[in-house]
Amino acid sequence: MSLVAGVLAVQGNVSEHAQALARAGAAYDTGIEVREVRSSGVVPDCDLLCMPGGESTTISRLVHGEGIAPEIREHVERGKPLLATCAGLIVAGRGSDDRVETLGLLDAEVERNAFGRQVDSFETNLDVAGLDEPFPAVFIRAPAVVDAGCEVLATVDDRSVAVRQGPIVGTAFHPELTDDPRLHRLALLESPSVTP
Repeated sequence: MSLVAGVLAVQGNVSEHAQALARAGAAYDTGIEVREVRSSGVVPDCDLLCMPGGESTTISRLVHGEGIAPEIREHVERGKPLLATCAGLIVAGRGSDDRVETLGLLDAEVERNAFGRQVDSFETNLDVAGLDEPFPAVFIRAPAVVDAGCEVLATVDDRSVAVRQGPIVGTAFHPELTDDPRLHRLALLESPSVTP
């Protein structure tokens, strides 16, 4: 099986997600061609999509300004998987911050910097529903879901940090910053629209 994976490349951990996708493909015997998404016209050709972390205000402005937002919505409406991490989770969900024009794809209100500032970043072995062993989660100025109308996959201190709704998995942490390919597999390769 060979798949085309788009990584939203307007800002954030673009190369790290590309490398994580390559690791996941190699680990699970799936060919993955990664394409950077900087403008409209790329997403419709993608089987999988990653929306990385970074600065949520910048990501939302560029996604809407470049005409990528409607393509992401159509991708999800067609049942194709989307992995949204950290700031990507903020943009994919719904929020009360007027600086961020969210996509409203997840029934999840996301609070920015819920665990504090950069100095409060941390790592933890996290139990994630669907994974057989704890995942080495990296939290950097991490958000949290404060009101989830979707499935919660993981929590830290009673805060939801991984959620799933249909073909979307959103995480407050950065799975692309580890060598562990299981989260990318869970979110993308095990989606019903991808699994043969």
